[in-house]
Amino acid sequence: MSRRKVGFWYHLAAVLAKPPLLLLFKRDWRGAENIPADGGFITVVNHNSHLDPFAYGHFQYNTGRVPRFLAKSSLFTDGFVGAVMRGSGQIPVYRDSSDARGAFRAAIDAVERGECVAFYPEGTLTRDPGQWPMTARTGAARVALQTKCPVVPIAQWGANEVLPPYSKKASLFPRKTHRVLVGDPVDLSRYYGQAVTQDLLREVTEVIMAAITELLVQLRGEPAPEVPYDPRKARARERRGDTPPAAGAAAAPQAEAAAEEDKGTT
Repeated sequence: MSRRKVGFWYHLAAVLAKPPLLLLFKRDWRGAENIPADGGFITVVNHNSHLDPFAYGHFQYNTGRVPRFLAKSSLFTDGFVGAVMRGSGQIPVYRDSSDARGAFRAAIDAVERGECVAFYPEGTLTRDPGQWPMTARTGAARVALQTKCPVVPIAQWGANEVLPPYSKKASLFPRKTHRVLVGDPVDLSRYYGQAVTQDLLREVTEVIMAAITELLVQLRGEPAPEVPYDPRKARARERRGDTPPAAGAAAAPQAEAAAEEDKGTT
């Protein structure tokens, strides 16, 4: 199967979402030719706004290869949003439960059926004070190593200028531009056939995140931090009381919201 049938629910979501997105954003989308025309693959995307799943989904929908997102299970439970999530074939993530591995199996099954599965490897909105990609979870690496599918890195910027991470205040004017840059698939062939250990998964994840970050450097036109922001290390520094004041001030508004998000996100 090369292209997933859009279906009623995906089409309905597109009909409802595209008009406001077209009004909200100008578009600078580059690299769509790197999206595979056939076969299963995964995309790995940075996450810096609650709006960017919609903006990125708009881009991906327009390529003809609709994505299946991994999303927190609470979005699937009730109401119209739940019906759309279930009907359009998105993948629920159940954190801290016996069903937690179900998302991993569902992602592999989807790739093996020839579909696109979209990963936010960071697992939540970035907490980096400069909104760069931070350290990530290993789910995308696990799927990539098991299926040996193409791993397509994608950087995006612009939705965060409308709604910054962990902010409830939107900035609608002047009209912002949603920028997307799609890179060549990440070459992970040197890792195939190796025993899948935590060290290997972390190394592969770092390679994937480096590819996303390099694309974001091109979009933003400025250098990324030498070392990705690690929220666990940042919390440890805060507990020790040696967090630099500027960094602590930038991270503080995020901490409370982030703790809640960690209970179940992509």
